[in-house]
Amino acid sequence: MDEQTIQSIVNSVLRELGEKDLPAGQVTRVQPEGKSTQRNDPPAYKPSETAGRQGQTESADTGDGLEDLSLEKFVHWNGIENAHNASVNSDMVKQTAARVCQGRAGPRPRTRSLLRFLADHSRSKDTVVKEVSPEWLEKKNLWEVQTCISDKSEYLRRPDLGRKLSDDAKKTIGERCKKSPQVQVVISDGLSTDAVTNNLDEIIPPLMKGLESAGFTVGTPFFLRYGRVKAQDEIGNLLQADANLLLIGERPGLGQSESLSCYCVYKPTEKTVESDRMVISNIHKGGTPPIEAAAVIVDLTRKMLEQKASGLNLKR
Repeated sequence: MDEQTIQSIVNSVLRELGEKDLPAGQVTRVQPEGKSTQRNDPPAYKPSETAGRQGQTESADTGDGLEDLSLEKFVHWNGIENAHNASVNSDMVKQTAARVCQGRAGPRPRTRSLLRFLADHSRSKDTVVKEVSPEWLEKKNLWEVQTCISDKSEYLRRPDLGRKLSDDAKKTIGERCKKSPQVQVVISDGLSTDAVTNNLDEIIPPLMKGLESAGFTVGTPFFLRYGRVKAQDEIGNLLQADANLLLIGERPGLGQSESLSCYCVYKPTEKTVESDRMVISNIHKGGTPPIEAAAVIVDLTRKMLEQKASGLNLKR
């Protein structure tokens, strides 16, 4: 598009807005001072080191790039200016993960609030589509099987196939797992890869140690790729496990993409329904700490095995 065409479009818009006697002119290309006429992209905005402090303005653009918006000073940023009692707002910001006291620019959100929202949204989408790498599983001494899903795209479109084991998975589980254990532990990516990769090291050791210390025979833990919760029923039935524990990534929320859940069920079969299942959710460093969650899961498993029930049938 040449400059004359651009100028014509600009003049047309100005006329629509009521401007008259528009002078003839040409498009002026603004260049950074002291630079050549060669195109230069504008430098990225860099927030001030004092971000989050009441009543302080943002620093000038330094061109050093955008800071990580997941930093504590942005998460707990108080954007209300000239508050009657700023300490009340600051205290509210610290007490919740909700987006409170963000301030506004007229009817719009503040730039920093919008950027944080977009960054958190992107982070949540990323963890859904990411894959747990085979190399990472090998380092964690976990072997893997797969559901009837072929890739992440199909996983998101066909939840029903994520509830069924592939024929190869059934064969591998039958060959490599201990038969008829009291407890079988399964790890699955689910809808959050970050939930698995960020919490596994902190939850699996105390969980396995706790189950063994409680006197239970524990089956061989393994990783289920592209798994849905219902897949644990087929695994439990295949291995004839008394209790099946499925650690799976939760659907991520804005600003929280690392949340893990543990679904617990007693003697699952193809007839198991959701009311037979129990779940311990929100397992991550900002929710229920993984070590604490491991202790809760062990205690819940003990109750399930004692009462031979789970879900609504379990008398607490």
